[in-house]
Amino acid sequence: MSSNAPLRANPSTDWPHLVLLHNVKDAIASLSSHFKTETYIEGISATDIFTLSSALGATIENQVVESLNNMRSIWDPKDEYQLYAFARQSQTFPDVLLKRTAVEPSTGEEIIMGIELKGWYLLAKEAEPSFRFQVTPKACALQDLLVVVPWALSNVISGSPRVFAPYIESARYAAEYRNYHWRELRDAKSDRRINIPSGVSPYPGKADQISDKPKSDDGGNFGRFARTGIMDSYLARARVELLCGIQADHWLKFFKIFQDQRDTASIVAEIDGLQAKVQAQLHAKPSDDLAAMQSILENLRRLADK
Repeated sequence: MSSNAPLRANPSTDWPHLVLLHNVKDAIASLSSHFKTETYIEGISATDIFTLSSALGATIENQVVESLNNMRSIWDPKDEYQLYAFARQSQTFPDVLLKRTAVEPSTGEEIIMGIELKGWYLLAKEAEPSFRFQVTPKACALQDLLVVVPWALSNVISGSPRVFAPYIESARYAAEYRNYHWRELRDAKSDRRINIPSGVSPYPGKADQISDKPKSDDGGNFGRFARTGIMDSYLARARVELLCGIQADHWLKFFKIFQDQRDTASIVAEIDGLQAKVQAQLHAKPSDDLAAMQSILENLRRLADK
């Protein structure tokens, strides 16, 4: 990285809610063990699996917020923040605020911190989070977080949503790194400058202009956060999460075979190609996961032959 690379800036050591911030991060990190949902999906066709991302995304994010409030014993073990709760807000940054909910007057802060919350369906066709993060750094308080929560159905094409270990990053650092990547790291010949809005501060109103805008972006890629590379190591770990004993990335390759109404010959060729890749991986590093996928592909190949 160049000398212009941003550095993570944390709240000062005398910020009164520093312990709370650490506890909130711990709660988010353990979300997969505490997530609760009443949502149940069944009857979906395997060829429609990619549509779940848009159909359930907002529901999952709402349920994440509910789960965080139910995890108060983790982030507020001494009951110091009984007048506060996580609440979603629409059409402005950040998606979620830890704010006062009591109506009685108080000298306490109205808002303590914010979370920009993004759900990521592990079997989404893009194979990476597709959200755009365009907020300008000065709209982010030092304690604000960007959180990406991966999820999938418990039985892959049916069942209840299940969440996995989230990605947690400083929202301000995420915004600064996005701009740094746009200006200095990406391979582009177009104008790399970015228009930065002025007069911005944390917890803006809905009408405030808080988005950074590139001078040139013909492909509409500015803000595609996963493409900055900052999440690469995390995404690699998420893609090998097990769904019914098989890695998520293997399921994704499997479902992609049947997309776009392909003819039988094309499907057979895709199955053969995926079988060869799985077989090579099995020879290099045997695992129950790969063996299960190989068995599924072999049965599919027999059905295709018939």
